Formats: sequence, C-alpha cells, structure tokens
Amino acid sequence: MRFVAVLATFLLLTSPITAQRPVRTTPAAAFDVARLALLDPLVESAIAEHQLPGAVIFVGHGDVPVTLKAYGSRALVPAQERMTTDTVFDVASLTKVVATTTSVMQLLEQGRLRLSDRVSTFIPEFGRYGKEEVTIRHLLTHVSGLRPDLDLSLEFSGSDEAIRRASEEVLDAAPGERFVYSDINFFLLGDIVRRVSGETLDVYAKRHVFEPLGMKDTMFTPPASLRGRIAPTEPCAPLAWPCSVPGATMLRGVVHDPTARRMGNVAGHAGLFSTAADLARFCRMLLRGGELDGVRVLSPLTVALMTSPASPPGHRTVRGLGWDIDSTFSANRGELLPRGSFGHTGFTGTSLWIDPATKIFVVFLSNRVHPDGKGDVTPLRAKVATVVAAAYVGDASSRDGSHTRPPGGESYTRAPVPPVPVASGVSRKTTPVLTGIDVLRAENFARLRGKKIALLTHLAALAGDGTPTLEAIRSAPGVHLVSIFSPEHGLEAALDTDVSSARDERSGIVIHSLYGQTQRPTPAMLDGIDAIVVDLVDVGVRFYTYGTTVAYVMEEAAKKKVPVVILDRPNPVNGFAIEGPLLEESLTHFAGYFPMPNRHSLTLGELASLFNGEKQIGADLTVVKAQGWDRSRWFDETGLPWSNPSPNIRTLNQVTLYPGIGGIEWSNISVGRGTDAPFEQVGAPWMDGVKLAAALNARNIPGITFYPVRFTPTSSVYANEACSGVFMVVTDRDALHPVRVAAEIASALQRLHPDRFDFKNTVRLLGSQDTIDRIKRGDDPADIAASWSADEARWRLRRAKYLLY
Repeated sequence: MRFVAVLATFLLLTSPITAQRPVRTTPAAAFDVARLALLDPLVESAIAEHQLPGAVIFVGHGDVPVTLKAYGSRALVPAQERMTTDTVFDVASLTKVVATTTSVMQLLEQGRLRLSDRVSTFIPEFGRYGKEEVTIRHLLTHVSGLRPDLDLSLEFSGSDEAIRRASEEVLDAAPGERFVYSDINFFLLGDIVRRVSGETLDVYAKRHVFEPLGMKDTMFTPPASLRGRIAPTEPCAPLAWPCSVPGATMLRGVVHDPTARRMGNVAGHAGLFSTAADLARFCRMLLRGGELDGVRVLSPLTVALMTSPASPPGHRTVRGLGWDIDSTFSANRGELLPRGSFGHTGFTGTSLWIDPATKIFVVFLSNRVHPDGKGDVTPLRAKVATVVAAAYVGDASSRDGSHTRPPGGESYTRAPVPPVPVASGVSRKTTPVLTGIDVLRAENFARLRGKKIALLTHLAALAGDGTPTLEAIRSAPGVHLVSIFSPEHGLEAALDTDVSSARDERSGIVIHSLYGQTQRPTPAMLDGIDAIVVDLVDVGVRFYTYGTTVAYVMEEAAKKKVPVVILDRPNPVNGFAIEGPLLEESLTHFAGYFPMPNRHSLTLGELASLFNGEKQIGADLTVVKAQGWDRSRWFDETGLPWSNPSPNIRTLNQVTLYPGIGGIEWSNISVGRGTDAPFEQVGAPWMDGVKLAAALNARNIPGITFYPVRFTPTSSVYANEACSGVFMVVTDRDALHPVRVAAEIASALQRLHPDRFDFKNTVRLLGSQDTIDRIKRGDDPADIAASWSADEARWRLRRAKYLLY
C-alpha cells in the first residue's frame, strides 16, 4: 500500500495531465518497486554517454499509471533546459500508427474504403508503371514494393509534389513480395485520408481521434505558444537534408523528417507532436478495445484486426496493419514482453509498446537527435522495456500468472489475409499501334505538303503495313524530298563501320552520312530545307547513338531556323522501367549526349523534347505522336513489324539485355558480336564458362538464368578465336534488371579472373566511375544496383514533364 500512496503522490505532483484527470489506483501493486527503480540508472547512464539529452517515460498497467518520470534535459543549446513530464516531442514515425493508421481504420469502419482497394482508386495518377495492383493493405503492412523514401537529396515543396513524385515511382518488388519499411506508403495513406474524408490528415485526426480522446497536446504544426515546452531536435535549413548545411536553424516545433517538412509539416508518416501523457491515453484506448472515458474511436474488432499479424503468409517479418509485431524494428519490445504484443518506433527517439496479455504499455519519448543528430536510443529503449516487464509481478487477483503467456512462447494467430497478387506470368495483349509515320499518312501528309524536306531515317523505320518511311515520304503527294540523312549503321541499318555519303539509287537524292566525316549536318546540307523529318528506330538506351544524332540535328537546325519534325514510335522495352547510374557530366560524348541512366524509358520524340528543353537548344520541334501505345507495353504488344535497327540488334530479347550487356562491351570480352546471338552471350578465350555460369546462377538474379557455351566470333573482339562463356536466358523480362546483370557478370569475372578481366574502358558506357570502383572493390552487385536508386529517381522526375504518353 505504501507504493500505491507514493505513486499517487508522485503523479499528482509531476503530471499536469494527471492532475486534470484523477487516476484511480488498484488495491495492490502489480509491479516490484525495487526492480522498477532500475530504470533510473539505465536512463541516467545513457544520458551521461551522450546517447540522448533527456527522456520522458510513462509506464502504465491498463488504466493505472505506474510511473511517469522526466530525465535529463529538454534542450542543450542554445541554453540548457530541464526535461519536464509535459514536454511536447516530435514523435516522428509514431505518426504512422497514432494518426494515420487510426484514421484509415475509422474510414474502413465507415465503409468508405477497404483494405483490398487499390491505391489508384483514390489516387488515379499512382496507378501506372506497374503500381496498378498496390492496395491499402500493402501500404499498411509495408509490402507495397515501394522504396523507403523519396530521394532526400532533391528538395521540393508541397504535398501535391510529394504525391506526384510517389506516382512516378517504379516498384522495387512485386506487391506482397517483400517487406520494405517505407515512408512513401504512409504519406500516400495520409493523402487517401484527405481524398476520402475531405479533410486534411491533421484536421481529420484532431476532430476524430485526438479531441475525442482528450489528447490536448497532440497535433501537427504546434502553435508558437507551445514552443517553450517543445523538445528541439537538430539545426536544419527549411527544406534541406542532411541537416548540416549552411543556414541551418534549430528545429523546435517544426518536424525533423525532411519529406514531411517539404510537405508542409503534415504527412502520413511523420509530423505529429505529442506528450507522454497523451500517448498513454492512446495506449489505454487500444487496451480497452477502442474506447476511453466513455468515448469510442475504434471498434474492438478493428483494434484486434490492426494489432494482429497481417503480413503475407511466409514472411519472416510480422506486421499488423500499421503496427509492428515482430521485425527488425521491434527492439523496443525488449527481451520479456510476449511476441504477441505490438508497438512502433520514431526516428527522433520515440516509441510505444503495448501488451494486451499483461496490459502493460511503455511510452518512451526522447529527442535523441538533439543537438547534432548523433544520439542513439535503440539499446536503451530495449532495456527500458525489459526492466518494466521484469518488474511486473501480476495482479493480486492472478498471482499465479495464469493470465499471462510465456515470453516468445506463444504461436501467432493470424488475421485472415486474402491471397496477394504477384506480378508474374502476366498475360500479354497485342493492340495495334500507329507510329508517327502511320499518323502522318492518315493525315495525307498535310503538315508537310508544299515543303522541301530533309529526312533523317533508315530502312528499319517501317509503317504499320511494313512500308519504309523513306518510301512513304518519297512517294507522298505534294512533299518534296530533297535530301536524306543517315545515322550510324547507314541507311540500310546494316553497317558496323563508318558510313560514307552516297546517292539514293532509285531517285538520285543525296544521302548525307552523319556517322562518317561529320556527325552533324553542315550549314550547306541545310540550305534550302523547309523542315527536317526524323524517323529512327531507337532502343531506349543512353549509349545507342541515334538520340545523339537527333540532338546534333536539332542543334544545327536551330541555328538555321529549320523546323524539326519527329515521327515518334514506341520504346521497344516499355516506357517506365528506368535503370542505371546517371552518366557523369565529364563522360558525355557521342555515345552519351546527356546525363541519364542506361535505360531511360523515353521514346525518341520524348528524348528529343527533353534535350531541346534541358539543353536549351531552341529548336522548332514538333513530335507526331504514336497512337494506341501506353508506357507499360513492350514491342511485341504493339502489332508493329520488326526490322533490325542495327546489325547486332536482331531480336527483342537482345534489346532487353542490351542496356546492361552493351554497357560492358568496351572491356576485353566478346558480347557476341560476330555471332548469331549478339548481346545474349559473353565470352573470351581466357574465360571459364562453366564456373561463370555456376557463379551467376548461384546469385539467383531475378528474371534470368545462365548456361555455359563456346562460340567463335567472326568479327569484333576475339574475331576467329574460340571463346568460352555463358548464354543468357531471359525467364521474366518484367523482373529483369539488365544493368544489374552486367554488374553481376563484371563482378563475377573480377572474382574468377582478376588478372585477365579488364573493364576500365567501360566507364564511358556504364557512366559511373563509382560503379567501376565498387565492382573492383568486391561490393555486392545487388548493393551496387541499389545505389543507383537516387540517380534513377532524379531522372524519373526530370523526364516527367516531357512525357507524351
């Protein structure tokens, strides 16, 4: 009884929230006071070791507060301030469960959304680039396939811009396939709350969660009047990350998370501020099945559903809906609380953990990032939970502990989880597509009539009926074709050497080579020209030179004020998959005109528009769009006839592999040029194909398998020499990342043949010296590929305003 009296006195003296709401205590203590007292030296030691400046801990047992105590300092700079129990903290990712998950589940209870609803039902622009099947359940359980966050090095402003950037994302994994903790998931959920309810997340959560629960100090964007009670975090410039940049000021009442800051301090993943006492009320509500003080904010079944395992069957990581149950983020559960309990953490040093079996909850709040972002409370949070659990001795009415479960000994009872759709074995549809030349013919060449035309093309450029564009324009009524430009590989698209200028045998029209004595039109070549028409079959790869040729033509045409008309056609390997590092500025050349990834995902018309805008070329550019194509479709889904765009690109399979294998061909290996399978096999006289195939297959690279082969090229590298190597079989082109495949091959060769393999010259094709250095260093190729994600995100955003489809 002495402990109960002391506890009640302590709470009345230290907690303004408790003083407003008298606390009813139990007749007998459920905790061992001596064991619970071990919390003090634990926290004080961590403060002395500069792991955090201070903390507030609230431990409760059902409706009974067990301890509420402040430790250390609320602020260290510019002046030291003592921590108080009513300190308001930036709770970071606790926003996900306290505000966002609760709001989403309320809307679910009202029948306004379902867990199985596609995200694109509410955010239509999100449903592209393979994200069409992502559901609200995927977002809540972090199995959407989205990466952890937007590129933090790219500043932006506004929630709408964040949603636009999220809509431009491409999944790293199929929905339901892999757990990746992602802030993108939850700021999308916050936006769904806004679109469904008609209220922004901060307004909705205040009206329907915080005010009903009496959480008076819980809010987004706290007012200036609260500043003195708010724990500061770290000096940051308004939109910057990392924080250590010029112009940084201490964040106090402004959210620490950079993405949330850029979204105006209100986001579904971060931005909430709260106190220990308020969060204790939230924990009590959950333990009481969604009700507190006669006010119900969730139904008991809803609370049970969202705090039960909801991850796809077979996943080692176990998450509820929003809540963490058993994952690499569960350290704050400690060593003794049962695995059937649940909780969450926040980056700034905050956490909740709640156990329905013992009715224990632990609220741990700190500002461990103050003052310099270097604190770490992960070990401390775990130790605090362990000490609390060890001090629990049970209710007097249940001293035998029969109501508790042995820690970690229970089996999970899963909430029913519907089958998760996985994007494999996708059925292919073939819908006719009209290329730019088809559209021009349908218009009866109206926009070219009466004009003197120069045509940049090759015979691989075909209309839908197989007619070469050259023939269609040459015979077009009222169109005067006066000259022809040919790119690399010549008009026939068949040469692998420099191309000479010539005359068209049929018409006598001059053919100016742009891959011989000059790579760009001379002023004389453009004299008397009313427009330049371009129709080339591109393959969607940075180092394929047709894009550069078009850029050079636009540069020269702009000088002479000659309009340029691009007859567009689909990107053969789809228009959304982006892969590879950005070409370094110092490495730009004819096979790399502009800093972009190996696989750029644009059509030639879009690429020309981007060059014209980003390089400020100033060309008078018109793109005649293809019709009937969308960005998800590959060439074999267009109904268009195939014609080789160059002598060593003969099949769609080769185009699919080319962004990677073409990127390493300036090394001392054969990539199959001079064989019947260029870019589908690699080899060298010194290579051990058996060992290489075994090493690559052991990596389980998505979408591809390898088998050893021997071949003898008739041209190019190792002409007429027998080579040992591997042949590549694409098993799932949607899962394949060809640039990663190139990194895997280079890494394997570096391990197997370190004295023979030389790929230093490939830097101008791969585009990144860092990638070369990491392969030489022996880094995991999967990690190397993951390191390109920031470059890929930058490109995705940069190209967005030039998309035509």
